[in-house]
Formats: sequence, structure tokens, C-alpha cells
Amino acid sequence: MNSPVMKLEHRQHQALTPRLQHAVRLLQLSSLDFAQEVQAALGKNPFLEVDEPTSETPAPADEAGRPTLASSPAAPVDTPAASVVEADADTPWEHDSWQRSSSSAQTTSGESDTGVMEMVAADEGLRQHLHTQVNVLPLSDRDRALVGAIIESLDDDGYLRIGLDELAALVELDPAVETCELNTALKLVQSLDPCGIGARNVAECLLLQLSCIEDVRERELARHIIGEHLQRLAQHDVCGLARALGREPPAIEAICERIRHLDPHPGWRFGPSDVHFIVPDVIVRKVRDKWTAALNPAVIPRVRLNRMYAELFQKHRNSKHAELAAHLQEARWTVRNVEQRFSTILVVAQAILKRQRHFLEYGPLAMKPLGLREIADEVGLHESTVSRVTNNKYMATPCGVFELKYFFSRAMTTASGGACSATAIRGVIQDMIDAEDVTDPLSDAEIARQLARQGLTVARRTVTKYRQMLKLPAVERRRRHV
Repeated sequence: MNSPVMKLEHRQHQALTPRLQHAVRLLQLSSLDFAQEVQAALGKNPFLEVDEPTSETPAPADEAGRPTLASSPAAPVDTPAASVVEADADTPWEHDSWQRSSSSAQTTSGESDTGVMEMVAADEGLRQHLHTQVNVLPLSDRDRALVGAIIESLDDDGYLRIGLDELAALVELDPAVETCELNTALKLVQSLDPCGIGARNVAECLLLQLSCIEDVRERELARHIIGEHLQRLAQHDVCGLARALGREPPAIEAICERIRHLDPHPGWRFGPSDVHFIVPDVIVRKVRDKWTAALNPAVIPRVRLNRMYAELFQKHRNSKHAELAAHLQEARWTVRNVEQRFSTILVVAQAILKRQRHFLEYGPLAMKPLGLREIADEVGLHESTVSRVTNNKYMATPCGVFELKYFFSRAMTTASGGACSATAIRGVIQDMIDAEDVTDPLSDAEIARQLARQGLTVARRTVTKYRQMLKLPAVERRRRHV
């Protein structure tokens, strides 16, 4: 019978300290989230302060004497360290042209009584817009209350999702509200601007907007399509509609095109627009026939260590000041983290730009296959670090603003034995669809066959996936009857 045995083994393994785990988390944050983290550290750490720019320092300028948006492209990779210097450093921050221009704009606007932001038009909500129209109508108090109840029950897209019977039970009027009264009030709401408001479904919303079609016969045909063949309209089944209505496909196509120009969400025209802005982390420009990358100064937090507080603490520190010592260490770590973060972003962006410069010259068709390991080996980082650096980081180029991950794609073997990126294949598919005959568009299978004739072996389902990534409709929805 075997007896239990105890033995000791020496084994080494890597472990991330809590601080290193925090640094890894910060590295994958977007610039906006990272700036919020730094701002929170500024609010609770007495040893951190905002690095205010000096007014005597002139803005960087190019050869023509115009202020630049970023640091000089010839600057070394580790220039971001200049943006987070300590208080006694004499080196000015060289990325402050944007901040000075915004500060001067604020100073100029402050000279007048009315600020710039006060002159911006306020967004008008849907309900406010409708109430404004109702207030000028000659209505009784009871009718005005019913119309107001319907307006307040509308969704943000302008639809009335609640039933009239349920709404009648919620309105407290004496005598009790009848359904016919609410029907009259609903008709009044549906006559207001914007057209199509107060509808209870998509079909009713579109029917309310048919008054924009001047021709009576076309309007009645559109009414028939919306009322009885809405599903075929959504599927773009022009041939099926033509057979069902006994009309020629070109005539049906023209009516369907008029219907598609109607607004199925009229309430979205009002209220604050949900616009997401992207601030690029890296700006790419061509200088002396060479593509260069520079950090966007707008995303680099202005933070530095307060030298005076640090020296006073070092002179008078003792065991009772353990909390202040932790704050000082945290402040130094925050400054180093800002330096390391942006220097890493810049060196990775430069490595990407070095390999994908043909993309900037010729477009997506010139995109080369690129993997994380290739960039990691060049810059001396781990693949996971490169993945975090390229997450939620954006590069502004003359071709547009792209996420850094956009420049990575797996290699696909061509018939000649070479390699082609998936981005280049998507560019070829886009060009094929742009040049196709609208009366006889290309199916995904036909696109796959044409790619094969060009030496690109791509499966039909892969073509479908790439087409959907390009947000291009299927073949039947692209077909037009002329």
C-alpha cells in the first residue's frame, strides 16, 4: 500500500503586481477614458498639478511659418516625455499650439458680454415642438388636455405605442374621456409637423406622409403598396409587386424609390443628436515625400509632479506621513505612466506606418497583410501589449481616421503564391459592386468567381461576410428596374 509523501519543489512563474495590472488596464483605455483617469488622480493627489503652458513659448511652425498641429515629425520616438515634465524643468511643452489657440479664443470671447457657447442654438425636443404648435390653435381646455396627453405619450421616434383605451384610463377628466374624443385628438396631433408624427405603426407613419406625392395615381399606388404589400416593399421584391399590382417593374421601382425617401422615424429630427466624435491619438502627414506620425497634443494630459510639495515632504517626512508617502509614489508613477503610454502608442504607430505606407498612397487595395507579432518583434513588446495599444486608438490620415486595428489583417494566399490582405480583398469587392450594372448586379457567387479569375481564391460565404462588413445590401436589394 502506497503511503502519502511530501516533497518541496522550486518553481518560477510570472505574476503581475497590482500596480502592473493597473498599468495594463490603463494602456488599453481610449484617450478620453485615460484623460478622465488622470483628471481623477489630479483631484485626489496633492503632489500632482496641471502643467500650464508658458505664454512666452512660440508655437511650433512649419517651413512656411504656419503653426503645426503636432510636434515636428523629425522628433525622436521618446518625445512624449517632454509633455509631463516636473515643475523645475525648463523645457517647454512643444505640443501646445492647439491649447494656446483655444485659450486665445476663450480670452477673445470673454471680452464681450455674451460667450460663444451662449450663442449656440439650443436643441428643441419633439414634445416642445408639438406643444408650440398646439398653443396657437383655438382649442377648448378639454381638447387641449387630450392633445397634450397624446403628445406626452409619444416615443422619441414619434410613435404612439400605447393604446387609446389605456390612455383614456390614464387621463383624469370629468366627464370620463371617450375613445372617440381621443381619436379626434390623435387626428389633430397627426396633422402637426413633422409629417408622420403620432403614428401607431410603420405603415400608418408612411401613409401620413403620402401627401408629398403630387400625382394622384402615384399616391394611390403608393398607398396600396404600403397598406397591403409592406413586406414585399421591405424585401425589395419589385418583380413580385409588379405581378401583384399588374404594373411594369420600372413603374413599381419608381414608386418604391419615392416611398424609401419617406421618414419612418419623424421624431428623430428633434432633440439632441447622439453624435460620437473621435479624437485621433496620432496624426499622419507627408513631409518631404516621407510619411511621418506624430502624437496629437489634444489627447496628452497636462500633468506634472509638484516639485515644491515633494521637496517639503522629503525634508519633513516621518513615520506618521505614510499616507503622504503613498501619494508621492503614486504621483511619480502616474507621470511615468503618461510618458510610457504615449511613447508606446507613437512607436507602435510608426511601425504600422512603416509597413502600410502604400495604403496612404494607393488606398485599401495596397494594404499589406500584417500581424501583431510582426509589430511586437520590431518594437520589442509582447503581442498582448501591442493588442492593447491598438485598442480604441485612432490614427488621422489624409485618407480618413482609422482605428489602429484596421491596419492588421491576416494573409490570404493568391494563386501565384503571394499574399494579400483581407482589407485589399474588401477593396476589390467594393470596386466590383461600384462598377456593376444596376439592372444586373453581381451575386456573391459571381463576385467569388471574378476574384478567382484575378488569382484571389475566396469562398462565397467569405464574400458575403466581407460585403456585410462593407454595409452593402444583397444582390436583390441592389437591383434596379429601368
